[in-house]
Amino acid sequence: MTTVPLPPVAPEVAATLVEELSVRLRKRLDAAVTKLATRPTHRDGDTVTIAVDDDTELRLHAPGGVVGSVDDITCGCLLAPACVHRAAAASAAPVPDPAPEPDSAPERDPALEPAPAPTSEPASEAAPATGPESGPDAALTADPIAPASVPAPGGAAPPTDEERATPAQCEAAAGLWSAAAAVLESGVDGAGAVAQAALLRAAHTARLRQLPRGASAALAVVTLLRAARAGDASYRTVDLVTALAELLGTAHRVGTARGPELAAVRGRARWPYSPDGSLRLYGLFTEPVVTDTGHAGARTWTAASDGRLYTVGDVATGGASRATGVANRAVRLGDTALSHRELGRAGLLVSGATVSPDGRLGAGKGVRAVTAAGAAWSEPPLAALWEVPPAEQVVRALRSASHYAEPGAAGSDLLFLDVQLRGAVRESGGMCLLARCDGGVSVRLTVADDDPALPHRDNLTLLATAPGTRLRIIGRLISAPHPRLALLACAHPTEEGTVDLGFDRLRRADLPDPGASVHPAAVQPAVHRGESPLHLLERRVEQAVPAGRAALGMLGDVTAEAHRLRRAGLPTAAGLLTALRSTAGRRARDHFGRLLPADSDGFALNWLAAARYTAAVTDSLCATAWQPPPNISAPAPTP
Repeated sequence: MTTVPLPPVAPEVAATLVEELSVRLRKRLDAAVTKLATRPTHRDGDTVTIAVDDDTELRLHAPGGVVGSVDDITCGCLLAPACVHRAAAASAAPVPDPAPEPDSAPERDPALEPAPAPTSEPASEAAPATGPESGPDAALTADPIAPASVPAPGGAAPPTDEERATPAQCEAAAGLWSAAAAVLESGVDGAGAVAQAALLRAAHTARLRQLPRGASAALAVVTLLRAARAGDASYRTVDLVTALAELLGTAHRVGTARGPELAAVRGRARWPYSPDGSLRLYGLFTEPVVTDTGHAGARTWTAASDGRLYTVGDVATGGASRATGVANRAVRLGDTALSHRELGRAGLLVSGATVSPDGRLGAGKGVRAVTAAGAAWSEPPLAALWEVPPAEQVVRALRSASHYAEPGAAGSDLLFLDVQLRGAVRESGGMCLLARCDGGVSVRLTVADDDPALPHRDNLTLLATAPGTRLRIIGRLISAPHPRLALLACAHPTEEGTVDLGFDRLRRADLPDPGASVHPAAVQPAVHRGESPLHLLERRVEQAVPAGRAALGMLGDVTAEAHRLRRAGLPTAAGLLTALRSTAGRRARDHFGRLLPADSDGFALNWLAAARYTAAVTDSLCATAWQPPPNISAPAPTP
């Protein structure tokens, strides 16, 4: 059997085809989707044909790469066009998400851009309605999930002269909320093609009404639901938890946000590019980009003389093979002939530069760029990036990732560390590499992407065989209760130069002589700190996603768990756990004793409060974990 990937189908097309099905056919839709996934397919130009059976063919016509109309999906069965096959094909096809804007995107007309995003953090609000708390975690409840009826500080109504969402946007946000709450109600197992079509319809409506952030969040949830139901090995429940929290939180805030905060909640479909004069750039490294939405490419990081980071990228539809191919292509910037991987080790002189708010360099007609000399990581100006204490770098990264705020500067989530490798550590999710960095902090280094087509995993495994090796590294912060980093690049272990761990493949000959390495026993042991019982709430938040509200409602009494959280100084976590369990199991009855529909909205609100709270506490624990342990005065290792 030969197969080719199905072309992406526009959200409104999939939603329309599902909505037009009869109730009887909707019940058969999930089975039809599963059956189509096993049928042979072939491509002829812009058309992909699926052999439904020996006598019936289903065609998806995708001019421009995307199926944009219900008429572009045709079926040869006797029941067409009212058959289940067209809707099944649309539900099985990937969701088209706008490709991540390449760092070399051309400038755009400011008149076509949405309203500007906020320039500062929005004011915090009251905690969820779990009772006033006074404890070490009280400040962490100031997350934007309070009911819309909560008045402004001081009891006064919100100012009427501030910008607010239109009635149409509020209606679209309500549709996003309802579709997401339904997924949370049923769980992954119950969120089949019909539930996904509701999300796609809500996403399409939100995009039409200038709510691109909510629309993108809904499409991300659909993609993850399909991965979960298909048994995709790359699927992780925590990713769907994060996506659902983003969707629910964004939808909830549309009706209550005002002024600058509203612009952030709406989001941007495109980022504007602003003039930035002339730049002298020094290459840092190149990383592969492979997204869940079917886009791939490469992104090269550079630094200016003042330490600001800029990126040049090439991202389009494709998989990991496209990423490896793009890395060796010339960058789209001025007249330079450097490839992405070459730019990561060289330099550029750019005149007439244009830059997006998150550091992407534009490639408009007025931009000129020529090749220049690069700099080693140990030389100025790049060496200054490693001089910032790790704890300060972590605070910067966590601040840039906060909700409903303008994205931080380019590279805000990158950490620049000098470390000494300590060997492999086994975890439930696989192997990671333990290292000791400045001040005695032990950090776990993980792969940035587990795709077998990329050498991340092989490189990390090889580095784990060389304990005692000193390296200068670049990684992306992972928010966790312990120091954790996705490893992206490192200095070459034995030679001059650097290694792009997503593209370059290390060999055993590249490692130092084992006899010259420091024995693991000679390395100072990690300092173990007390663990927080926050996992008692986190696991309930995660259990609700695959199993749904009903399964969470069948759990036993959580009094003991709540008591343990209070003893640990987390009274708000205890209150949220109790409220989550209560709304999950609550079913009211009418005057005749019949069960009334479950309070899906109430459960979704409590789940969102718990999800946002655990994320906030995790960020706080992350910042604390990166602080140098007491009584450690060992100097930082040098590369």
